[in-house]
Amino acid sequence: MQYTNLGRSGLKVSRLCLGTMNFGWQLGEADSHAILDAGLAAGINFVDTADMYGARDYEGTAETYIGSWFAKSGRRDEVVLATKVYQPMGDGPNDRGLSARHIVAACEASLTRLGTDRIDLYQMHHIDRGTPWEEIWQAMDRLVAQGKVLYVGSSNFAGWHLAGAQAAAMKRHSLGLVSEQLKYSLLTRAVELEVVPAAQALGIGLLPWSPLAQGLLSGALRKHREGAAGRTTTHAAARVAEHFEQLQRYETFCDELGLHPAAVALAWLLGRPGVTAPIVGPRSAEQLTVPTQALETTLDDDAVARLNELFPPVGNGGPGPEAWAW
Repeated sequence: MQYTNLGRSGLKVSRLCLGTMNFGWQLGEADSHAILDAGLAAGINFVDTADMYGARDYEGTAETYIGSWFAKSGRRDEVVLATKVYQPMGDGPNDRGLSARHIVAACEASLTRLGTDRIDLYQMHHIDRGTPWEEIWQAMDRLVAQGKVLYVGSSNFAGWHLAGAQAAAMKRHSLGLVSEQLKYSLLTRAVELEVVPAAQALGIGLLPWSPLAQGLLSGALRKHREGAAGRTTTHAAARVAEHFEQLQRYETFCDELGLHPAAVALAWLLGRPGVTAPIVGPRSAEQLTVPTQALETTLDDDAVARLNELFPPVGNGGPGPEAWAW
């Protein structure tokens, strides 16, 4: 396994992050524990969750499963633990968002479910346009001072949100954001216009979610031909149909390289500027095999150029305003 700093912080994390969105919704406790065991066995020390993952009636099931794994395995200190706050966790008007009240209450609830005394990376799950940065950082600074949160990150922010958050944090002499979790893959490159360059300029590490575009880049057509299990929802089928010719050319190219499509997609992301760790969310322990192979995969300039042809960047490519202005 390879390790790197999380953004400009001194915290070392694995170059793959283990996502747990399937915990509770698709996987039971035993299978979730098996994936955590396999992740650490592969050298992954970075685990990402959210208070609302697996939640039924706001139970926070994914966090609960991780907490029971900590209790059983005794491996809490080996994990860089990330969770999130913002989504509704109750029926009340203050049971959501990024008010100081909800941030503090949600943190306490997450700590209880996770069975731990601190959250290594506490991420804002979405921008809250109705709460001022002064209030948000007041709550986060309080949690950091209490030792309940060590680092703060964001998710699904625009570039100007990152800049605004950092400007407000600097006024308080706070570290501010160390990471941004963003939807980023060969099929989803709009973030290269402003989010990626903003994060690089501010020293914010990038944690791509859905790096395989909900399975489309993991050999979706090959799986269909071979009758292998995969995403079979109507939405997934519509997305495969939408990108069919593009995926067909992509899988042919991966065959020419002699590499698994998922390994190619992850290797491309790992080589992108500012990317710390793509988030992989396996539905079984065995599904971790290909992502770890991506760490040993090097794409040369010709391969990267071919991928740019297959999955063109937005506009002229690269950051704005050059990408659209000239």
